[in-house]
Amino acid sequence: MRIWLNKYFGFSKGEFNGLLLLILIILLLKAIPIIYGYARPIEKDAPDLLVQIQKITVADEKYANNLRERIENSSPEKTARLFNFDPNTLGADGWQALGLSPKQAKAIINYTTKGGKFYKPEDLQKMYTISPEMYKRILPYVKITDESINASRKYTPFEKKVYVKSAPIIVDINQADSAELDEIKGIGAVFAKRIVKYRERLGGFYKKEQLMEVYGLDSARYAEIEDQISISNVSLKTININTAVFDDLRKNPYLSYKQINAIIQYRKQHGNYSNISDLKKVIILNQQVIDKIAPYISF
Repeated sequence: MRIWLNKYFGFSKGEFNGLLLLILIILLLKAIPIIYGYARPIEKDAPDLLVQIQKITVADEKYANNLRERIENSSPEKTARLFNFDPNTLGADGWQALGLSPKQAKAIINYTTKGGKFYKPEDLQKMYTISPEMYKRILPYVKITDESINASRKYTPFEKKVYVKSAPIIVDINQADSAELDEIKGIGAVFAKRIVKYRERLGGFYKKEQLMEVYGLDSARYAEIEDQISISNVSLKTININTAVFDDLRKNPYLSYKQINAIIQYRKQHGNYSNISDLKKVIILNQQVIDKIAPYISF
């Protein structure tokens, strides 16, 4: 073999000996597990160990069976008794007697206490504390009476209230202050102050329609308040047109600056005015303006 290896692979004697040693080591490592399996002593305790394992398994099974029996014997369904009942009036003890736990019974009592009602036996299915099995078991014993359903219903007879329409407030716009004007429906505090301010500037109102001259008080709002206002026969504040100066006439909202100057200049040139018709001689004044200022001037 060495000659063959040397011929084809160029092995020296030392390399050949090393290869043989390596092969022997590999064979020895392969043989050790086999030799150990045949040569190791038989353990005498093995049967005893198996016996102990079997005893533990049997003990666990007995404990599990005892625990299962104990749970089954303590189950409410084992100790429950069935009887006819009305779920709307049954107390916590009654529910527990049927097989529910105290916590489950309390949940149902809370439902009925807060006004919940069972109108038919099938309504018990909406209680999550009653399992489907228990529902089927107690369903034949449910007896709901009309008295229990109507017990908490309190009907208050309808009382027709008679509302007496209060008399409308009538406010005198020539004498009322801003607080009284504020009581007019549709006026408000802002318009009440504007009305008082405009009235002082004019010297009083001689007709109700003058309210539409107040800033922001249009015809629609006036139509809303027309029936709530009145005008008393008070004396309007007048200005003597023959002695009035520019600042006196400036207070009147119906006259412009040019018209006031024209009135004063005409008076200086032609003398005092004797009556309202003399104002027609002032070219810049038209009949509409004269009619508006007539109640507020004197001669």
